[in-house]
Amino acid sequence: MPFYNAPRNISAFDAKFEAQKIAFGPISFQVAHCLLKFDILATIDKAAEQGITLAELSQSSVLSEYALGVLLDMGLSMGLIWRNDLAYVLDKTGHFLLHDDMAAINLNFVQDVCYQGLFKLDNALLEGKAAGLDVFGDWNTIYPALKDLPPKAKESWFAFDHYYSDHAFPQLLPLVFAHKPKHLVDVGGNTGKWALSCCQYNAEVEVTIMDFPGQLEVAAQHATEQGYTSRVHTYATDLLDESQLFVEGADTYWMSQFLDCFSKVQILSILQRTAKAMTMDSQLFIVETFWDRQPCAASAYCVNATSLYFSAMANGNNRMYHSKDLLALLHQAGLYVDEDTDNLGLGHTLLRCKLKP
Repeated sequence: MPFYNAPRNISAFDAKFEAQKIAFGPISFQVAHCLLKFDILATIDKAAEQGITLAELSQSSVLSEYALGVLLDMGLSMGLIWRNDLAYVLDKTGHFLLHDDMAAINLNFVQDVCYQGLFKLDNALLEGKAAGLDVFGDWNTIYPALKDLPPKAKESWFAFDHYYSDHAFPQLLPLVFAHKPKHLVDVGGNTGKWALSCCQYNAEVEVTIMDFPGQLEVAAQHATEQGYTSRVHTYATDLLDESQLFVEGADTYWMSQFLDCFSKVQILSILQRTAKAMTMDSQLFIVETFWDRQPCAASAYCVNATSLYFSAMANGNNRMYHSKDLLALLHQAGLYVDEDTDNLGLGHTLLRCKLKP
């Protein structure tokens, strides 16, 4: 991953410009949000190469010429649009902001879930707790609060969570079922998307989802709606409560984008309790987006940015990890990696783990 092993090869002039972009970053973000929210980029896109003038835009917009003008001027400076005489034309970055699913998912997640709370990032880093979460209510972590978030925040949170996992499912399912699991325990299975995908993929597998009661209620409802009640089971627990046992003796345990929700101390505890529940014939599959194993600098940027959501909004002490950190914790928990597969989905890694002999 050469993007972090050497200084960037840019001029001092360009570096100074990059510094100004950071200084005005929150303003740029809100301008992009407004250009999308008020369909300004979409309207410019429809005008194609001939473009559209400010006067023409104002005829179909709820915004005044003044409001449109300040947004468009900043859009020019951000490289989202360009001017052909008096007409505005969509530029490449504006095209991807408008049409790229990942950009839309990430932007809505930051706007609806993270933006206000990130003002307290400094407090979160000092205190080691999700100080920004109080914009939504009085919770220590975001996970038990998910069902009670405001509708827009809840929608954007689940869209963000599912987008990255869903892209990996088609590649992950055959890799997992090559090992013929009969009883899969989905640790931190949330609302059951993976569990239901397993039932759809294989007609015999049974899945037990371990999570908070609120998430399990939704998962059970989804299982009923899809006719898998007899094969999808729930196990309500607080996964951080070390007094609560894990489901024992299953042949397969599954953790997808789960361990990054916890600190190293908590991850070690979870892995140790999983190992205690496993037999020598059991296997543990772990799916993570390690920042050091991303296929390009852009994906590593997104992964590292997500760590700050964890800091300010999720629980204050978790992050997206370097792969070597998790491998060391697996070793401490008495496990070893039997298979290791990178570049699945959108930069996911699949680890198949076994108990040490």
